[in-house]
Amino acid sequence: MRIAYLDCASGISGDMMLGALVDAGVDLAALNAAITSLGLPDCRLVADQVKKKGFRATQVRVEYRPEHVHRHLHHITAMIDGAGLPPSQRALAVRIFTRLAEAEAKVHGTTVEKVHFHEVGAADSIVDIVGTAVGWDLLGVDTLVASPIPTGGGKIHIAHGECSIPAPATAELLRGVPLAATSVQNELTTPTGAAIVTTLASGFGPLPSMSIDAIGCGAGQRDLEEQPNLLRLLVGRASEEAGAQQVWVLETNLDDISGELIGHCTARLWDAGALDVYTTAIQMKKNRPGVKLSVLCAATEVDAVEGILFSETTTLGIRRWPVSRHVLDRRTHTVETPWGTIAGKVGWFADGPPRFAPEFESCRQVALERLIPLHAVYEAAQRAFDPEEVRRG
Repeated sequence: MRIAYLDCASGISGDMMLGALVDAGVDLAALNAAITSLGLPDCRLVADQVKKKGFRATQVRVEYRPEHVHRHLHHITAMIDGAGLPPSQRALAVRIFTRLAEAEAKVHGTTVEKVHFHEVGAADSIVDIVGTAVGWDLLGVDTLVASPIPTGGGKIHIAHGECSIPAPATAELLRGVPLAATSVQNELTTPTGAAIVTTLASGFGPLPSMSIDAIGCGAGQRDLEEQPNLLRLLVGRASEEAGAQQVWVLETNLDDISGELIGHCTARLWDAGALDVYTTAIQMKKNRPGVKLSVLCAATEVDAVEGILFSETTTLGIRRWPVSRHVLDRRTHTVETPWGTIAGKVGWFADGPPRFAPEFESCRQVALERLIPLHAVYEAAQRAFDPEEVRRG
């Protein structure tokens, strides 16, 4: 599997992302051909080799004729739809802009349709997002993991006046994303950058297990005193051993809720796509017996899981943190027993023999239909499993 890692030590912006993509090997001419198709007057990308604190990087600038227009989401999506881009590139660009519109709508208390883009509706921001969508598609990466995101500190002046960093839309976009502490008193992550990374990344955390084929360094426009203003993009292949995944753990302690409510909450969490849900008996203050409710989920499901925990339990707080998990390569498999077909999964670890795990519901159904003990069905399924058949298949 082709994998990429974004090292956002100095944050992320649209032009930094473009610089990293070009530096990693994406053809600048192909990006400019896509930009030209948008119909923006005299608009193109220019790439230069620069140094930031002694480190070489590619800096991409958007050259365009100054405009005096403000656009809504439907104006931008119409522009993208009319550009004749391949469906995958067009869909990704629209996804990024839609995510940005949803964040803007929330902070301004309006709807996605009525959001009036200011800075991100300008030609350079449109080019940053569309260029990233095209470049990402050309890069041909299957999954992206990003480091925790630093936002910077201090104040910034936007169309609505002066506000604290992170800008309101940036903060909204980074809900559920681990943020990195920084002493830099400048805006490191822009709304455009936040929309890009939260749309592309499947998880946030440390560098995953991978072999590196290419490294792209994209330079920001500003020179920072504290550190090089760079975004690094590492591209390569995931390890062939147990697959590494970035997931999240959410936990809360409960001592004033009935077992029925916990059971209902657990069912809702499974329905919401949780990877695992379990409870642990604990002793809480004043010698109260309690329950620790733990949930494992993907980064994209953190908000949904947290919403269920707050709405279905009495908790006043939830602990959450990213973790790395390794899972075996696996696929579905069936075996034939004297009582019928049993479904299950086969997994492999490195070069070891395949392992078969019968599915509970499949075994349970056979046990009920044939009026035989459940353990007997499990044992028959294991006996029917042929490792050589799996190797041949």
